[in-house]
Parts: sequence; structure tokens; C-alpha cells
Amino acid sequence: MNKVNSTNTLLLIFVLAITTNIQAQEKNTARTHKIADNVYTFTTDGEYISMFVVTDEGVMVFESVNSAHAKALIVEVKIITNKPIKYAFHSHNHWDHASGGQLYLDEGATTIAHVEAYEWMVANTGQDMAIPKEVWAGNRKDITLDDVTVELHYLGMNHGMGMTVFLLPKYNLAYIADIVTPNRLPFAIVPDFNIDGWMNSLEEVLKMDFDKAVFSHNEYENPLLGGNKKDVELQLQFIKDLRAGFFAELQKGTNPFMIPKVLKLPKYEHWVGYDDWLEMNIWRILSDAFLGPYPWRPSPAYETEP
Repeated sequence: MNKVNSTNTLLLIFVLAITTNIQAQEKNTARTHKIADNVYTFTTDGEYISMFVVTDEGVMVFESVNSAHAKALIVEVKIITNKPIKYAFHSHNHWDHASGGQLYLDEGATTIAHVEAYEWMVANTGQDMAIPKEVWAGNRKDITLDDVTVELHYLGMNHGMGMTVFLLPKYNLAYIADIVTPNRLPFAIVPDFNIDGWMNSLEEVLKMDFDKAVFSHNEYENPLLGGNKKDVELQLQFIKDLRAGFFAELQKGTNPFMIPKVLKLPKYEHWVGYDDWLEMNIWRILSDAFLGPYPWRPSPAYETEP
């Protein structure tokens, strides 16, 4: 298979996967779980987890995913409360997380994303994606609705563009997308992750004040129950072990192109994706080791000069 055909095949597989996921969400019954007073987790298929918070002044939603998901979530919100949806937060730029925003705009909500995600979304708008109504820049922004404050934390390069970690101090709770997926290896070839930045971000998350966390992807038996800081620690330790294993083999003189076949991490063999994705994860470490970190970008122009 030539390079062009191979690229087209991979693109087709990705498109089919996204389409299948949307169709599955349209068919499956939505599930909602009350994770704290006035705080709910939500899914249509167990693969993508959103969260919403009900206050006396309105509702805040975290992660729109796509229109099928958003439509079902809005139905659930209206079953629970007659309060209007005031905010819908996008964690980052990727189509499979930041689509479906138009349904929230139609409800009169303000959709919000970090400026890096916004600029990418403007340049690469997906068919199901609506441009966010409000944009923020820098490393921190707080938004308060009634007595609930949401801290928006941008931690620099890690995954995608404008990745935001959300903290809700009132509930000692965090919402974290993609940079932590409990009980699962990083997805496939670990696309769009700056490995060093990812590790640095996880270190910063561990310094944050929260006990419970809701993750956009979660491979525990009931993903709606969320997790905690231990899941962040385990994610970080996996990356460290993966890199350490690769460089240990390299130090022993193993041909680097054989390391993906040779290296095993039995500590994680119970994680989802171990058999299918471990080799691809190792190839990603190999690529960074010889080519340098990717993706990488200079500091954005909108940052203030020191």
C-alpha cells in the first residue's frame, strides 16, 4: 500500500469511528448520576462523560461532545430542573469533544473555550462544531454562577489546543478531559500529545485542591462515578514507566525499532488497550526520542511580554 492510500485508509477508519460513535449515542439510552449535591455526570454510551451543575441561577455544562450527546444531555437537565443552561464549557479543541455547541447556543447559553482552542476551531471548524461565544486567555479564569465558582486552568502544552482543567472548590471536585483516562492506556499512537508538557501538566494537577474527579473518558466499571487524584498519579506513572522502559532497552543495546515488540509493562496488562495499543505507545516514545517533542509551538502572541 502506498503512502497516499495508507493515509486515506487511516482517515476513513477515523471518520467511521466517529460516525459510529455518534450513531451509537443516538441509539443508546442516556444515563445520569448524581455525583454530589446538584452535580451530575452524564453519558449516552459510557465512552464520553459530561458533567453539569445546577444552581439557583442556572446550569453549567462541561463538555458538549457532539449534537447527539448534547441533545440528550439537555433533555436530562430539563428533567432535573427548570433552570436555564447558562454556560457550556469546552475543555479543548478536538472535534470529538467540542462539537454540538450550537444546541447550547440555541438554549441561550454562553459557550466558552480558551483562546488557543478558539483559534483552532475557527481555522478547522468541524461540521458539527459551533464557534464558542466567549473566549478567554492566559492561565486562569474564574466564572461564578450563584454560589458556585468554576476555576478554569490552562496548563500549557499537553494535549490538543487550549486544554482546560476545571476546578469547583465548593465541591472539592475537578473535571478533566483526555489528559487522564483511568484504567486505560493512552489512545493508539498517542496523537496530539506533547509528552513532556503532558507530564508537567499532570504534576500541576496533582498540586490542585480536589478529592474527586470526573474524567471525559473513564474505563472503570461505572465511569459516571468518576475517580480521584490516584487516577492522575497512575496516569503520570504510566508515562514515566513507558519512557523508562524504552530508554532502558536502548541502554542495553536493543535495536530501537525492535523495542516496541520487546518492551512489556505487565504492571498495566489489566488496563484497557494494553494488547492493542502498547506497541503504538512505544512507537510514540521512539519518535520523540529521535525527532524531538511533537507537537510543539512557540509562546502565543497574545501573551503579555515580561
